[in-house]
Amino acid sequence: MALYEHVFLARQDISSQQVDQLVEQYRGVIEQNGGKVGKVENWGLKTLSYRIKKNRKAYYTLMNIDAPASALHEMERQMRFNEDILRYITIKVDTHEDGQSAMMQKRDDRGPRRGERGDRGDRGDRGPRRDREDDRGPRRPRATDSDSE
Repeated sequence: MALYEHVFLARQDISSQQVDQLVEQYRGVIEQNGGKVGKVENWGLKTLSYRIKKNRKAYYTLMNIDAPASALHEMERQMRFNEDILRYITIKVDTHEDGQSAMMQKRDDRGPRRGERGDRGDRGDRGPRRDREDDRGPRRPRATDSDSE
């Protein structure tokens, strides 16, 4: 049997218990067809990059699957009919990762975020001030329409 990573997105207006029921439903489909489901990670409700079927957010779930291709085809066929599933993707992998996936690891490991002065250092000196004289000397007042008459 082959190893797969399967991620699906569920609608934002269902509960997390309903997401768990979806996982159990598709786990049953895989096991009926001779496969088994390993690790399941619920990544939670996340904002989508663009609207999908009028949804701005979705519940993300990862499933590590060890099953024949026919079991996966049956699960994906059933997902196409389910209104609660917005998108899904299945990727064949050589080995399943031990431990947490990259989505579940702490954000602290990435370093400072944008705007925390870590990306460009302290930017206290922002160049010459406009009220000081520069190399051209003092500024002369501009001529107005009343001066030219």
